[in-house]
Amino acid sequence: MSRTAEEIGRTELGPRPLPPLGEQRVASDLSTVDTVLSNGLRVIAVHQPAVPMVELRLKIPFAGTDPMHAARAEVLAATLLTGTDRRDRIAVDTELALVGSDLDATVDPERLSISGNALASGFDTVLDVLADALTGAAHRAEEVNRERDRLVERITVARSQPGTIAREALQRHRYGDHPFTREMPQASDVATVTADEVRALHRASVLPRGSVLVVVGDIDLDRALAQIESAMAGWSAEASAVELPALPEVVGGDLLLVPRPGAVQSQLRMSAQAIPRTDPRYPALQLANLAFGGFFSSRLVENIREAKGYTYHARSSLEFTPSGATLLLDTDTASAVTAGALLEIRYELGRLGLAPPNESEVDTVRQYAIGSLLIATSSQTGLASQLAALAPLGLGVDWLTEHPARLAAVTTEEIAEAALEFFAPARFTGVIVGDADQLSALRGLGGVLMP
Repeated sequence: MSRTAEEIGRTELGPRPLPPLGEQRVASDLSTVDTVLSNGLRVIAVHQPAVPMVELRLKIPFAGTDPMHAARAEVLAATLLTGTDRRDRIAVDTELALVGSDLDATVDPERLSISGNALASGFDTVLDVLADALTGAAHRAEEVNRERDRLVERITVARSQPGTIAREALQRHRYGDHPFTREMPQASDVATVTADEVRALHRASVLPRGSVLVVVGDIDLDRALAQIESAMAGWSAEASAVELPALPEVVGGDLLLVPRPGAVQSQLRMSAQAIPRTDPRYPALQLANLAFGGFFSSRLVENIREAKGYTYHARSSLEFTPSGATLLLDTDTASAVTAGALLEIRYELGRLGLAPPNESEVDTVRQYAIGSLLIATSSQTGLASQLAALAPLGLGVDWLTEHPARLAAVTTEEIAEAALEFFAPARFTGVIVGDADQLSALRGLGGVLMP
């Protein structure tokens, strides 16, 4: 006779107790190489033979101060892998497909990124196609025109979305006209980009010196390094890739109301200056953030989602920037409860410092942080992505494998200090995007610049 899950989970004395969590083991025996090639390209290679695959991440600093840089960079990324002097688009796609590979190029205000994977047996082919694109991408006029038109359509749609409006408003509020704020170009700028402009940008800015290539997978490290050196030999330049200028620090102050007439929801985005991963206080801040709003059982979620029903989604996170990091709080609420949600957010910010996480909360967020990191780095894909994010800071595998121990060593007192220092309500600023006519209750709260 079969039993239900509820029957299996119970005994005569009540619910069957859960077994204790086992020890979370860190992968500390990874074979790695971290070196700089003769052309200035940093290579981080990791032998992880879980499956016969290879993950690849290339990060090229790609900043620019020209107002048209973002538009040209988007078209460049869209056409980087659409053909070279040696291969047309079909040849590129076919050669990659034959080795089970896929490459994709994206760009943001900081970097041009190329990512993908392949069967380990096809690593040579992927490197050859990648090197060919880096040194000989044709950016043919017909490809530029086709991808440019697609970008214009996508950007036009994206710019109508409230999340995009809120993000752009927050960036301008925090950083003014800094190039970091140009995360999405204007569709009208993209529409004017020419193939000649894209080729000129490629020649001037797709450079190896200062860039980082991360390779993780079923590879022999010495052979992989030799393959990379050979493939990238033709990619060289005296100049270095262009890094983004340092950002100004985020200064606490009033929130800015950005009118969006007719909106039935409001987007709340709040931010404060934080510290980078290299700061000794970072592990304590990471756990304090988790307790505040960094996962589903956090204080913020329990309050404005579970208890008050003001929102379906709320979170806080650490957003890493070229020169440091910021804390970011975001949630969307119905217009009628926007003021109430803001009141509760301010309350939870203050409470975190005055009533910091207790031993039980700390144990929960510690287990969550360590477990999440170990899960994220247990696969080739996750490990490659983590290392690619750390590499611009000069960090590598050692920092990643040692971080669980740092999290384990953080005390409740250190978390309390981080909570009091970094989550003080006065340190935050931000924006609220919504219908001003429906948000008059914000005037009673103060600290919001109304139109």
